[in-house]
Amino acid sequence: MSDNNTRILFTDLDGTLLNDKKEITPGNQAAVNEALAAGHKVVISTGRPLDSGMIIAQRAGLVREGCYVIAFNGGQIYDIYHKKTIFGKQLPMNLAKAVFQEAVNRGLHIQSYSDTEVLVLEDSMEIKRYVKGTEMGYRVVKNLDEAVPVDPYKLLAISFDDRPKIEKFQREVVEPLAGTARSFFSNDAYLEIVPEGISKGFAVKWMCEYLGIPIENSVAAGDAENDVEMLEAAHVGAVMCNAFPGVAEHGDYVTEHDNNHDGLGEIIRKFILK
Repeated sequence: MSDNNTRILFTDLDGTLLNDKKEITPGNQAAVNEALAAGHKVVISTGRPLDSGMIIAQRAGLVREGCYVIAFNGGQIYDIYHKKTIFGKQLPMNLAKAVFQEAVNRGLHIQSYSDTEVLVLEDSMEIKRYVKGTEMGYRVVKNLDEAVPVDPYKLLAISFDDRPKIEKFQREVVEPLAGTARSFFSNDAYLEIVPEGISKGFAVKWMCEYLGIPIENSVAAGDAENDVEMLEAAHVGAVMCNAFPGVAEHGDYVTEHDNNHDGLGEIIRKFILK
């Protein structure tokens, strides 16, 4: 539990905590260290799988008391210091298999996840680009049963060159599943398919309640469409000046510095260490 002076920072990874080289700038690192030393909480909030989020957490030294990962856009919440999942909600396997198969039928790349790997039915340019950005391994499996071996936290459909095709898939296949599943874009190419009710915004509220931190002490930092609900849920929604078009209107503050020039450090010093 926390006292009313404890603040909590929810930070996206790509375009926010990380620069364009997927590194943490020294200024961001110093600010994060100061926040933790002062007793505040730092939560990595990502659409990536837990394994990928943990790679960044370890690199940033975010493995001490007060550090958490929200993975899969809120589907899994992990206490890094105590090494345990504290929340999880998954898609039903039969529904996930049906969505996966329909994407394949339409010639779309779609992937599922094990604890440590991305699971795909064929080797492709999409999976190679994805794992390069997330630093995860992947495995090409033989059939649908191997592609979706358990209830997954999320599925990810990717189309780098045909946004209308993937929007049609969203409209015709995922939207009719309202009540069980929902979807949204985390960038121009990635369609995230997650359980109903799951979002980074849900995770903000859940974490504050779980830790006993007033929502008034919460700050969220992000740059993309899948950050919007998080930016709106937190007391302060801080948007990176390098954010995707349309994201800034959902925040309370836009940084002066981008993700390559300590923009997250600016947010921490202004709203967490104030």
